[in-house]
Amino acid sequence: MKRFTILKMALAGSASTGQNGQEESFTFKSVRIAAVVALYWFISITMVFLNNYLLDNKDLEAPLFVTFYQCLVTVGLCWVMQLLSTLCPWLIDFPVVKFDLKTSREVLPLSVVFTCMITFNNLCLKHVGVAFYTVGRSLTTVFNVLFTYFVLKQTTSFRSILCCGVILGGFWLGVDQEGLAGSLSLSGVFYGIVASACVSLNAIYTKKVMPAVEGNIWKLSFYNNINACVLFFPLILLFGEFSRLASFSHLTDLGFWGMMTIGGVFGFAIGYVTGLQIKFTSPLSHNVSGTAKACAQTVIAVAYYTSSKSLLWWTSNMMVLGGSSAYTWVRSLEMKDAPRKEPQDSAKEKLLQEEKENVSV
Repeated sequence: MKRFTILKMALAGSASTGQNGQEESFTFKSVRIAAVVALYWFISITMVFLNNYLLDNKDLEAPLFVTFYQCLVTVGLCWVMQLLSTLCPWLIDFPVVKFDLKTSREVLPLSVVFTCMITFNNLCLKHVGVAFYTVGRSLTTVFNVLFTYFVLKQTTSFRSILCCGVILGGFWLGVDQEGLAGSLSLSGVFYGIVASACVSLNAIYTKKVMPAVEGNIWKLSFYNNINACVLFFPLILLFGEFSRLASFSHLTDLGFWGMMTIGGVFGFAIGYVTGLQIKFTSPLSHNVSGTAKACAQTVIAVAYYTSSKSLLWWTSNMMVLGGSSAYTWVRSLEMKDAPRKEPQDSAKEKLLQEEKENVSV
């Protein structure tokens, strides 16, 4: 299913009627929404824990190779989806993707940022763990505001800046509490800050290269991941991960490769279920769901790893999640006011683009 199409359907309110044009019952719509949200939560939370398991492998110190393999799986799944779309067009809608060197070069600047984003994202997860991951990667919204001002020369409302202040306060309080608990990883915090900046830059560069792939998110994913595989190869060689991989005792273990492949499949699937959740709820509801999911993810991680956290540590998480939710709400109100100042179609398209680039994982 084309994610761009899904997002357009979400804004048009296309989920209110069935395929036969009749109104769907409230019970049916409620059950369907609950199922879609549950699927999004399951895939997103499972993906984070699975990545943490793969990256925290003491016998294999090769985070770049793990990330490279997941990009490779995504490329393979794009080919599989294209094939299935050809065989079963009534069931699967996926664009025809043929590699073009010129398009690949046009997407390359984004791919460099994308490679940095997923690398530092995984390195942050590896060093800070799942429990502190939400706080460690919380500055994306702050960087969005900074880059919007310094790169795009656009101002941000006072209410949005206030929300960013709450997020910053939660971030620093969380770092302080991790330090007091003796579990602070300075490298993990650094990786989280860089990853947050890269996520924001990724949104900016996505806008620039979208015309090269005809505005199709799946084509962009295909070229992005192919370029990322090429970019990762010399980095893996430079950091000596091939030698570590060669001496890895479970290199021929099908269980290891199975887990690696499942991680790649979940990484591919998150894009689909994100679009699905937006389709059957709304962009604002999707972001609220993502925030609630992050809260549940933190609670599960603390319980699973039997960690003991202070009240201030939990407060830092609530500040980050509360500030992020407030920012989403404020931006939603501002976008609703936009049609009064500009044509309605233009405002809708702007909201569509913003939600497409800033989906929560």
